[in-house]
Amino acid sequence: MDLGQPRAPSPTVPVTLTINGTNHSLDIPPFVTLLDLLRGNLALTGTKKGCDHGQCGACTVLVDGVRINSCLKFAVSLDGTEITTIEGLGTPDHLHPLQKAFVEHDAYQCGYCTPGQICSAAGLLSEGHAKSREEIRELMSGNLCRCGAYTNIADAIEDVMGAEGRETVREAAE
Repeated sequence: MDLGQPRAPSPTVPVTLTINGTNHSLDIPPFVTLLDLLRGNLALTGTKKGCDHGQCGACTVLVDGVRINSCLKFAVSLDGTEITTIEGLGTPDHLHPLQKAFVEHDAYQCGYCTPGQICSAAGLLSEGHAKSREEIRELMSGNLCRCGAYTNIADAIEDVMGAEGRETVREAAE
């Protein structure tokens, strides 16, 4: 083995992704995860790298409206999809209702998990499966918060579910 020889460049694969409403035509190595593509090549650093094993949820984004752990998906497998990161949910001047509720309910402490929590909550709300506080907690169980803000996170999600949803959740808790 000659260590003095440079490696041959890795092959790349063309992909087209719509990320936060912007079309991207990219040539990327086939082994690049969506998380690394977002944080590295596209400088969308709101999505966090926590465990890099799909166990913490810090990297949660929405792909065609469905929440996924971006550390577990190769970007090339998502060719043609629409991806929404925390940067695509709202802006500082126009917060997404979940972002606003997280602030109002103090649903974060260190904030590291917050982007993944909010993206997961957005997916949870669009799925429409959560009808009780217990269901919210169960359906959010893939997103860990080392600071333990779970009660406030559930409060924020309940708030966004709306007045009718809150009544249903409160009745189920009694």
